[in-house]
Amino acid sequence: MIRSLICALLAAACAANSFAGAQPEGVPPVVDLRKLNMPDAPPDLVARLYQRECAVCHGEALQGAPQGTALKGAGLLHGNSSDDIAKSIAEGFSDRGMPGFSPTLSETQIRSLALYILEQRQGTNLEDFRYNAPLDIPTGVIESERHNFNIETVIDELDPLPFSIEPLPDGRLLLTEKRRGLSIISTDGKQSALIRGAPKAYGDSFNFVGQPMGLGWMMEVALHPGYENNGWIYLHYGDRCSGCNHLSRQSGQDVSMNKLVRGRIRNGEWVDQEVLWQARREHYSVMPEIGAGGRIAFDNEGHVYFGVGIKGPLEHIGIQDLSTPYGKIMRLHDDGRVPDDNPFVGRPDAESAIWTYGHRNPQGLEFNPATSEIWSSEMGPRGGDEFNLLEPGLNYGWPLVSLGVNYNGKPVAWGRALGIDFDPSDLKPPVVDFTPAPALSSFVFYQGDMFPEWNGDIIVGTLRASDLLRIRLTKHQLAHQETLLEDMVRFRDIEVGPTGEIYLLLEHDSGGRIIKLISAFRQ
Repeated sequence: MIRSLICALLAAACAANSFAGAQPEGVPPVVDLRKLNMPDAPPDLVARLYQRECAVCHGEALQGAPQGTALKGAGLLHGNSSDDIAKSIAEGFSDRGMPGFSPTLSETQIRSLALYILEQRQGTNLEDFRYNAPLDIPTGVIESERHNFNIETVIDELDPLPFSIEPLPDGRLLLTEKRRGLSIISTDGKQSALIRGAPKAYGDSFNFVGQPMGLGWMMEVALHPGYENNGWIYLHYGDRCSGCNHLSRQSGQDVSMNKLVRGRIRNGEWVDQEVLWQARREHYSVMPEIGAGGRIAFDNEGHVYFGVGIKGPLEHIGIQDLSTPYGKIMRLHDDGRVPDDNPFVGRPDAESAIWTYGHRNPQGLEFNPATSEIWSSEMGPRGGDEFNLLEPGLNYGWPLVSLGVNYNGKPVAWGRALGIDFDPSDLKPPVVDFTPAPALSSFVFYQGDMFPEWNGDIIVGTLRASDLLRIRLTKHQLAHQETLLEDMVRFRDIEVGPTGEIYLLLEHDSGGRIIKLISAFRQ
C-alpha cells in the first residue's frame, strides 16, 4: 500500500535510475533517497487526532489510563467493528464519564478514529511495512481448525523482494524476483542462474516511508494450463524505457508500464517469445511497480487475465477512463488476440482488452474452477481491501468510492475533482471488505488431497498484517475466516503443489524464502 500523495511526489522528483559506479554481480544498487530531493511523508493526521482527543483517557498507545479502558489487547465491551467503535465515539457513555464526540467532531473524523483504533488493534501501523520485523518460522506441529500442518523450508537467502512462484510438473519451481528476474528452484532447494534472454528486471530501487520501490520490476510468472503439451510460460513485468514518451523526455526520467509476454525455457534460455499485450508508450509513467498489480490467471475456456494497478500519473487519474490501462483487469485469448465478446470491443474510446475497471491495486487474481469465476484481491488505501468477483464490463468504484479512507483520514470521493457524475448503484461492491486493511496479497482457491477439509476455501496472504488466512465463502458471502499463521512475515505469493502442499513465498529484509505447508499426518 502507498500513501495517496506518493505518485505526485514521484512525478516531481523520482526516477529509478542507477547510480554511476560498478556493483557486485547480483547485488542491486539502491538509490539514495536524499539525492531525489523527495520531501518527507505527510504526518498521520488521524494519529494526531487520536492523541489530541483520546489519549488522555485511553493512553497514548491505547494501553488505557486511570480515566479510561485499554483499547487494544482485549475485546471491546460495546463491539469490535468499525461501526461499533464509531458509534461509541459519537454517542459516548455518560454513565461512565465518556462524552459523545458527535457535537465536536465530524462524521469523517469519528470514522477515521474508529479505523485508527482498529489499525492499532490489528498491529498495522501506517508506516510499519514489516520488511524487517523479527522473523520466526514456527517449528513442530501447527494446529488449525480443520488440519494440523508442519512448515518446511524449501530455500532461503533469496533476494529480499521476490514476487512470484509457479510449481513445475517435475517438482521444480519457477521464481521471479522483482529486481533480478526469472530463475528456477530445483527439487533439492538450489536456485539456478537467471534465465538467459528473459525480459530484463532492473535492480535499482529506493525507499519511500520504509517502502522499497522501483521501475522495471519483474512480476508474475505463470504456466499455460496446457504447459505439459505446449511449454508456454507467461511473464508479466514492468517494461522500462528512457526517452520513449513525452513525460520521459520532458523530465529526463525513465518510465515503465505493465507488459505481458509468453515464451519457453530451453537449456536455461528464454526462447520463442511472443508479446501478448503492451500499452501505448504514452501511458508509460514514473509510478513505481508497487502500484502495478502484476498478476496473471487463466480460465478454462482459453483466456488469460492480467491485472494493472494505479500505474498512471496519479493514483486517481485514468482509472475511470476506458482509454487508459490504469486500474483495469484485462482479458485476452491465450495467444494475445482480443476476444470478440470482451465488453468494450468496438468502442473507439476504450482499450479493447478491458474486462473490468475501477480497480486500485489488484494483488491477487485467480480462477475458481468450482464455479468458473474470476476473482481478485485488491488493496485499498487506509482500509477498503477487497475480494472482488470480476464480472464483464463492471465498474469496481476506485477512486469514486471506497470502504476505506485516504491516508490522511479524509473520505475517498474523487468524483467531484475528476468531474465524474455517477450513480453509486452502478458500482460493483466488494464481496468481502477488509477494514482495517491487512494489505491483501496473493491467494488461491485451494484444491488438493493433502488438506481435503480446505477444498474450495481461499488461502490468502497479507503483507502489512503478516498473517496467512483461510476464508470460506458461501453464496458469495463471507461464511468463516481463520488465521492459519499470525504475525509472521510478508506473504507475497501462494501456490498449490502437485500433491496438495501449499507453497508460500516470503518477503523479508533478511532474504526472501520459499516455505511449504504439509500435512502433519503425511506418511
